[in-house]
Amino acid sequence: MHDLAALEADGIAATFVASTEFVAATDAQSRALGFAAVPAVYVAHPIQDRTDAEMSALADEALPRVLAAVTGDAAGG
Repeated sequence: MHDLAALEADGIAATFVASTEFVAATDAQSRALGFAAVPAVYVAHPIQDRTDAEMSALADEALPRVLAAVTGDAAGG
């Protein structure tokens, strides 16, 4: 989160990707850093027991949202 805030402060588009388990922690950390509008993409939790194919499917599903977050394209889903 610190790196994301630093990149964004330097005008470099970035986004945070995590599983849904970390929504509250992301919110708390971003508020603590004074970075309330953290661009974040969440994928289904849990991920640690997923197969490679399942992880690829999660990544494929998240990619349009990641691209939208770093380009500012709200239509990205």
